[in-house]
Amino acid sequence: MTGRLCTALAALGLLASLAYPVAALSVTVQSGGAPGDFGPPQGQPIHAVLSSPPNVPPPIERNYPALVIVDLEVKEVKREIADGASYDFWTFGGTVPGSFIRVRQGDTVQLRLRNPPDSHMPHNIDLHAVTGPGGGAAMTLASPGHDATFTFKALNAGLFVYHCAAAPVGMHIANGMYGMIEVDPPEGLPKVDREYYVMQGDFYTNGKYHDQGLQTFDMNKAIDERPTYVLFNGREGALTGDNALKAKVGETVRLFVGNGGPNLVSSFHVIGAIFDRVWDGSYKHYEESVQTTLIPAGGAKVVQFRTEVPGTFLLVDHSIFRTFNQGALGMLKVDGPAAPEIYSSSATAR
Repeated sequence: MTGRLCTALAALGLLASLAYPVAALSVTVQSGGAPGDFGPPQGQPIHAVLSSPPNVPPPIERNYPALVIVDLEVKEVKREIADGASYDFWTFGGTVPGSFIRVRQGDTVQLRLRNPPDSHMPHNIDLHAVTGPGGGAAMTLASPGHDATFTFKALNAGLFVYHCAAAPVGMHIANGMYGMIEVDPPEGLPKVDREYYVMQGDFYTNGKYHDQGLQTFDMNKAIDERPTYVLFNGREGALTGDNALKAKVGETVRLFVGNGGPNLVSSFHVIGAIFDRVWDGSYKHYEESVQTTLIPAGGAKVVQFRTEVPGTFLLVDHSIFRTFNQGALGMLKVDGPAAPEIYSSSATAR
């Protein structure tokens, strides 16, 4: 890409500040002046432990607010979107979805975004966990070879999406620039045996589903909301076969589930399981005994259930053509003893 074009795109990236206006670049909040503000950071700064999907960093066990440093690097990578089909993904940390961030409510987060010199585009980040205009987008806009830093206080506990908001915003998201940040409540979440990170996204390629070779982004398909692929974790088969999520009978599984979009609403369902609890992004309330939960583009849910019987449980978008014809399929393989009193075949062969 020519320097002139890169400069022009960097200027266009400033359009993000129109979509995400900044009234002030810094806001001072008195200690305890807002819900979720537990005072200034204590102790030494902490470098956040980030994880790649489907893994989740360990729960926060601190009982005080800290200054948490989050280092994210943009990576534009070519990799398979399906067997034999490759795609130029734009990512946070080299994966789709991007690195999972975990902090504690009341933490002060200093986020550093680096856009390396070999990138072709300006990038930034809008975190839905941020209280402030733009979610950090205007303050983190970085051209190739540059970096940017901003600070925010995580006032609200819950699971939140983050994404690139540089122009054209939809194209950046459609190319895989999204992830999630979990803000644990001060008392922590109920303990479980397994935690996993799953995000759905819709992808718009110039070719058809399963066309071979390098696939490029199709803006017209994206505008018309006609995805070629609908995927969990950025690749068909990312959560199937040897890549399936794993658990044992009698364990409690928690899934942090997000929808990067950019367009579709997910009807998230695990075939053969009923969600004991579903948190709608926040931990202030939850639903019980949920069969299917809607997750809008740019939204997230935390679902939790107990594995009562062994077998392979399918993760799907119950807008079901997306599962069997566009790739939105994952697996949870549960090992352990059978429980015929709960699930068995009672039919007699004839």
